[in-house]
Amino acid sequence: MIKKGDIFVVKIDDKSKRYFQYITNDLKQLNSDVIRCFKKIYTLEESPNLKEIVKDEIFFYAHCVTKWGVKLGYWEKVGTIDNVGTFDHILFRDTNDYGTIKGEEPIKVSHNWYVWRIGELKSTYLGKLEGENRNAEIGLVINPESIVYRIKNGKYDFPFYPNFE
Repeated sequence: MIKKGDIFVVKIDDKSKRYFQYITNDLKQLNSDVIRCFKKIYTLEESPNLKEIVKDEIFFYAHCVTKWGVKLGYWEKVGTIDNVGTFDHILFRDTNDYGTIKGEEPIKVSHNWYVWRIGELKSTYLGKLEGENRNAEIGLVINPESIVYRIKNGKYDFPFYPNFE
């Protein structure tokens, strides 16, 4: 059973690991799970206290289906802690300029962005992504393999999503 507050561990390599926490759901994005990944990298031998893990700086936020990652063996649950932080500062972005029809060139830079916060059912259309909105997280529901890729490499592995500049 997966529930809000659950903390998961992802093995980065043969020596290290990183943690993330399932914090809430976002109705705007298919009621998917929202996770917060913590920045600190631990050795595989370390067993940090869960209260310390959630005090760490946030590496990124993302939408995913947490239970798929467990079922597929990408991460494992290590415990639960009620502290899930606040959500009002978390900003997601999206554009319809991704994906292509066979034979078409993909759009590399979009000027059709919109943003939203968790709990908002309506997006705010921006057009060009400027200022603080450039810090918004990609708002797609991300597959477990791509979540692990970002945990390991700091960016997603999918080439089909456009940039904003």
